[in-house]
Amino acid sequence: MAITSANQLELLQTAEAVAREKMIDPGLVVEAMEESLARAAKSRYGSEMDIRVKIDRKTGKATFTRVRTVVEDDLLENYQAEMTVETARQYMENPSVGDAYVEEVPPVELGRIAAQSAKQVILQKVREAERDKQYEEFKDRAGTIINVVVKREEYGNVIVDLNPGEGVLRRNEKIGRESYRPGDRVRCFIKDVRREPRGPQVFLSRTAPEFMAELFKMEVPEIYEGIIEIKAVARDPGSRAKIAVVSFDNSIDPVGACVGMRGSRVQAVVNELQGEKIDIIPWNEDMPTFLVNALQPAEVSKVVLDEEAGKIEVVVPEEQLSLAIGRRGQNVRLASQLTGLDIDIMTEEEESKRRQAEFEERTKLFMTTLDLDEFFAQLLVAEGFTNLEEVAYVDADELLVIDGVDESTASELQARARDYLDEQNRKAMEHARELGVEDSLVTFEGLTPQMIEALAEDGVKTLEDFATCADWELAGGWTTVGGERVKDEGVLEKFDVSLEEAQTMIMTARVMLGWVDPADLEADAEEEDGEEAEA
Repeated sequence: MAITSANQLELLQTAEAVAREKMIDPGLVVEAMEESLARAAKSRYGSEMDIRVKIDRKTGKATFTRVRTVVEDDLLENYQAEMTVETARQYMENPSVGDAYVEEVPPVELGRIAAQSAKQVILQKVREAERDKQYEEFKDRAGTIINVVVKREEYGNVIVDLNPGEGVLRRNEKIGRESYRPGDRVRCFIKDVRREPRGPQVFLSRTAPEFMAELFKMEVPEIYEGIIEIKAVARDPGSRAKIAVVSFDNSIDPVGACVGMRGSRVQAVVNELQGEKIDIIPWNEDMPTFLVNALQPAEVSKVVLDEEAGKIEVVVPEEQLSLAIGRRGQNVRLASQLTGLDIDIMTEEEESKRRQAEFEERTKLFMTTLDLDEFFAQLLVAEGFTNLEEVAYVDADELLVIDGVDESTASELQARARDYLDEQNRKAMEHARELGVEDSLVTFEGLTPQMIEALAEDGVKTLEDFATCADWELAGGWTTVGGERVKDEGVLEKFDVSLEEAQTMIMTARVMLGWVDPADLEADAEEEDGEEAEA
């Protein structure tokens, strides 16, 4: 096939027809044609030549040109596509390195093989353009709900028609044991859109908490308008869910608005989620109050929050325990997901026994270490003293409020406590020295003798050893293994060292050793402050 005036316009007509069919830019199709013709010309004139083709967007005329670039003498490698400055003077005036000499060459005739190759190039370019169009279309729709048609099922994964392209609803993203037939219409949440070599991949979900939030946004106008905000969602897909909402208008009840007249709004969401039971909970800034709401329908007697540890203790009546925990721990698990806290549930009787055990343990501690009788030790515990450090270093006035304690008694109590602590520190340091602890760790600020002893027993004996530790190795933490949270015990966890304190000490040690530049830490801190300010 030769590119003649008879079929020049056919190129543009073909490009426009393909572009309309695939819904892409006609210019992309013309560029694909130019590349395919250039490739065919190279097979005719030689693959080492730099042949380029330009198709006029109005007339359809294809112009074939050969380009040769001017290079330095010692860099000349391809005589067909490059030439030296000396050679370029035969064709150009005052040539310099980097200039390009362009000359028109006769059009080529496409043989059967060349025509097939050109067709493959065009199809490939059109396919790439389709993929780019699909990615650009769906990347901005991530986080929204889409209605799709089921095409087929592969190994439990459902392939759906996105028009254009396909999406994947993985089997772990389906609710319960959902099954679909080709042609079924399904409502899904666009969870992620990725650009991959085989084309853009659109991953859908029906189990994501965001799917429920978007469904409520569609059913409740107040949420869509911003009068009501969804603060948190926790789901056990296909079984039960909890959603926390708050209203910015005092005249609108957030729970009532989400439930709707006779439950019409929430029922529409329940039907879409295959009968998933939904607890709508009023959100509250006060975390204990919010938790009491989250554990509904169980009644809570008392809540004790430990913000530093991210834990919360909940006390419920004996008859409410099973309701608070829920079937297979479902209720407390969802409440934990909703609040972001570890929840420890106990009955009033269990809490009473634990408090009594703590009281007896602390009483025994003071009797043994301070040489007190049981009554006096109980007085200290009753006033809220929990350890020897509090007795030794508290302001004396706090001891004087105890019945029967005068200034001399208070001084004697503190002296005994300090003497005992000093003796314990001395023994701990002696043991640490015996284990081989070096002065670099002993003199490090922030570590007590007991901490140094614990580190030595764990094999941390130098400042270099300490600097290589991770924060969770010192303060402890949690790891998720097989979907279950597993506790990681920290070397200094029993000394109430938090993750933040562990991070600070480790970074200080690294700075002292010269492993980290303080300027870099300041830059990172300023960057984090800027991000927080933007947020």
